[in-house]
Amino acid sequence: MARMFIRQTRTNNSSTGEEYLTYRLVRGQRIAGKVRQVTILNLGRHFPVLREDWPLLCSRIEQLLAPQTLLCPIECSDAIERTAQRYFAKLVGRSDPSKGTPVKNTAVADLTPTDGASQTPPLPSTASLSVVVRAPDIHEVDIDSIELSQPRSVGVEHVALHAIDQLGLVEKLTRLNINGVARACILGNLIGRMAAPASERATWGWLKSQSALGELLDVDFNDLSHINLYRASDVLMKYRQDIENHVFNTVTSLFSLGETVTLYDLTNTYFEGEAGANPKAHNGHSKENRTDCPLVTLGLVLDGSGFVRQSKTFEGNISEGKTLGIMLTGLQAPAGALVIMDAGIATQENIDWLIENKYRYLVVRRSGARQFDETLAVETQTAGGEIVRLQKKLSADGKEIELYCHSKGREEKEVAMVKRFCDKFEAGLKKIAEGLASDKPHGEKRVDKLNERIGRLKQKSAGASQHYQITLTHDKDGKKATALIWNKELVQGTMATHPGVYCLRTNILDWDEQKLWQTYSTLTDIESVFRSLKSELGLRPVFHQKEGRTDGHIFITVLAYQCVQVIRKRLKESGINDSWATLRKTLQVQQRVTTSMRASDGRMIHVRKSTKAEPLLMRIYQTLGIDAMPGSTKKLIV
Repeated sequence: MARMFIRQTRTNNSSTGEEYLTYRLVRGQRIAGKVRQVTILNLGRHFPVLREDWPLLCSRIEQLLAPQTLLCPIECSDAIERTAQRYFAKLVGRSDPSKGTPVKNTAVADLTPTDGASQTPPLPSTASLSVVVRAPDIHEVDIDSIELSQPRSVGVEHVALHAIDQLGLVEKLTRLNINGVARACILGNLIGRMAAPASERATWGWLKSQSALGELLDVDFNDLSHINLYRASDVLMKYRQDIENHVFNTVTSLFSLGETVTLYDLTNTYFEGEAGANPKAHNGHSKENRTDCPLVTLGLVLDGSGFVRQSKTFEGNISEGKTLGIMLTGLQAPAGALVIMDAGIATQENIDWLIENKYRYLVVRRSGARQFDETLAVETQTAGGEIVRLQKKLSADGKEIELYCHSKGREEKEVAMVKRFCDKFEAGLKKIAEGLASDKPHGEKRVDKLNERIGRLKQKSAGASQHYQITLTHDKDGKKATALIWNKELVQGTMATHPGVYCLRTNILDWDEQKLWQTYSTLTDIESVFRSLKSELGLRPVFHQKEGRTDGHIFITVLAYQCVQVIRKRLKESGINDSWATLRKTLQVQQRVTTSMRASDGRMIHVRKSTKAEPLLMRIYQTLGIDAMPGSTKKLIV
C-alpha cells in the first residue's frame, strides 16, 4: 500500500482573488502506468499540525486504517493522536459503500460549513482505498482482531432533529438567509441544550468529542471554533421574534391547537460572576435562594397546551406586576382570550388593563377575607385523586365570580405553617417578658427599644402577629417597661380560621365551579415548564457577562423546551408520559460505533454504524415514526 503524505497547495479564491494555502492528505497511485497523487482527504485552510509532525501524523493514520502494516507502536503526542483519530473517523464516516459520497440528513441538508471553514468534500479516491461493495457483503474475518472505537451518542440527537424538522426550523433559518455555518451552530447549540445542557463552550466540547450530531448533519464541528457557537446565539437573537412566532404558529397547525387560554408567569436564574456588563443583572428575590448572585428574570406566555407563545428577559429585580402589559401587548391573542396568572402578577392595575383590552381573566385574589360555606360547596377531583371543594359567589357589583376553593392537603400545610409562626412569635414575646421580670440591671427595659423589638417580631411573623393583642406596661414617666402580657384571639377570615381556603376571581360569569377550577389548575403546568427549563435544559446558571449573550442563552433554552414539548406531546398521545430527563436516559443508550476487523486476506474492514435500538427506545422511534438506525452505515476496506 502506497504511503500517505500531506501536500500544501497554493490557490486563489475565485470571487475575491485572495491567495491562500490549502492542505490535503494524498497518496501515490499508479494510474495508466504513471504514478499520480490522489487526494484522500481535504484538510482545509486551517490545518493545525506543524510541518515536522506531518510524517508522524500520516503514519498514525495509516496504522489506524491498517494496524498490521506498521508492527512497531507509534509514540505521538496527545494532540497528534486526537488529530489522527479525527481524520481516521472522517475517512470511515465519509465512505458510502454504494456511492462513495456522504449521505446528508434530509431534514437538515446543505449545512456543510462555508465561509473559509475547513470542509471535507466527497472522497474522489474512495476506490483507491476500498473495494466496491456488492450485496451481500460477506467477508471472512479474524474475530480476535475486532475492535470497537469512537463511540458517539446518537439517540437524543436523532429525536431532536426530528422535532426540529417538525417545527420547520431549518427551513425558517434558511429563509432568513442565515448561512450554513451559523445554521449548523444554531442546531448544535439547540440540540446540545437538549442532550447535555451546559454553557456554549462546554457544548462545543460535547459536539466535538461525545456526540454524533456532526455525522447526522454532515458537519465537522472540529473545524469550527467555540466562537462560532457564540455568534450563532447572536444571530438567533437578531431574529428572535420572527423565529418565536414561526415556532408557535407551526405547533398551532401541527397539533390543531384551538385553545384561547394564555398562561403567564415569571421565574429567574442566577449568574456565575458579577455580570457587570449586563444592565439586566440585579440582585433580587431568588427562587433558588441565590441571594448572593445577580439575577435575570424570564417571563413566559404559554398556550394552554404548554407551548411558549412569547418569552422575554427582564431585570433581575423587576416587580412581577409591572410585566404583564409588556408581554401581552402585540401578542395578537384572539378576541376574548383567557389569561391565567398567579397572585404575584394579578394586581388590580393588571386586572383593569386586561378588562380594558378585552381579555377574560382567571386569577388568584390577592387580598380579602377568606370564607367557606360547606353547605354551598360542590366537589371535584385533582389528577392525583385529591378532593377539592368549591363554593361560587357573585361579587357585590355583579361583574366577577369569586370561587372559594378548599383542599385537605393545603389545609394540613397551612395549619402547620400557622402553628410554626405563632410558636416562633410567642417565643419572641416570652423572651422579652422574661427579660423584664429579671432583676439584672443591664436588661433592656426602655419602652422605645422594646417596641422596636416587638415590631421586628411582627415583621418576621408572616402575619401571625395579627392574632395577638400585646400590652407593654411601664412606669409613671413612660420610659421604663415593667411587664409584657399578650392575648391570642384568631382573626376571622384568615389562614388561621380558614386553613386550606383560597379564592379565585374571574370575569367569566357563565362557567360552573368545576370548569373554572380545572381551567385554573392548568397554571400548574407552567411550574413544570420552569422546572424543565432549569433542571432538564440548563437554564441556570448563566455564565455570560453580556446582555446579548445572556438573552441568547435563555432563548436557546426556550427553543430547546419547544422541541422537547413537541416530542413529549407526540409520545403522550401513545401513552408514554415520561419526563424529558427519563426519555433522555433512554435515548442516550444508542451510540454510533466504528467496528474494525482484519479480513482473511489481510485487509482491514472498518464499519461505522449505530447500535441496535433497545425495546424502550424502539417504542419511542415507532411512536414518532422515525428510523430506528440513525445515520447510514459506512464501510471502508484497506
